[in-house]
Amino acid sequence: MSLILENLYYSDEHEWVKVDGKNAVVGITDYAEDALGDVVFVELPQVGEDFAQMDQVGVIESVKTVSNIYIPVSGRITEINEAVVENPALVNSSPYDEGWLFKIEMYEPAELEDLKSSEEYEEMISEEE
Repeated sequence: MSLILENLYYSDEHEWVKVDGKNAVVGITDYAEDALGDVVFVELPQVGEDFAQMDQVGVIESVKTVSNIYIPVSGRITEINEAVVENPALVNSSPYDEGWLFKIEMYEPAELEDLKSSEEYEEMISEEE
């Protein structure tokens, strides 16, 4: 059973979003990191770059596969998690805490309505399992 936290938003591509005003933290879910296996490389966007909702912003490489990272809401990258770049295994060991990927300033907070609640995400992955 995958860990799904309440009070987060979830994308269909398995990113999570934690909102604090107009700012948000983004990572990949426990379900996604488990499906990827051991993460060995993470490529993240540059601070200051602007993206539209669901643009590809990076890549996660594991021992099994390579997967794209998408931005769940439009915004500007304000910080990347350098600890994850140096130690990609943090995505596996702490996907919702130390393994976060980047922070953004959201341009269109209303886009959060396009994402799933924890209950909707749990239902989605239960259908995939």
